[in-house]
Amino acid sequence: MDTRIALIGIVVENPSSVEKLNAILHDYADYIIGRMGIPYRKRGISIISVAVDAPNDVISALSGKLGMLDGVSTKTIYSKV
Repeated sequence: MDTRIALIGIVVENPSSVEKLNAILHDYADYIIGRMGIPYRKRGISIISVAVDAPNDVISALSGKLGMLDGVSTKTIYSKV
């Protein structure tokens, strides 16, 4: 199955969603290349970037599940490779 490289940008505005967010990321751990989280305490949010190498449908499912969490926004960009 062909895979794509993508970057999922996540903004967390509701700290109570972090546990569910981490559980979802754990479920997709086999596809995650790496992740970086930046807590922005001044604004009370967290900014997370997750690099993945996965089939297109898996990337869409992961991004969709994360975006459905309360106070969580996502945006996905795909490489052309």
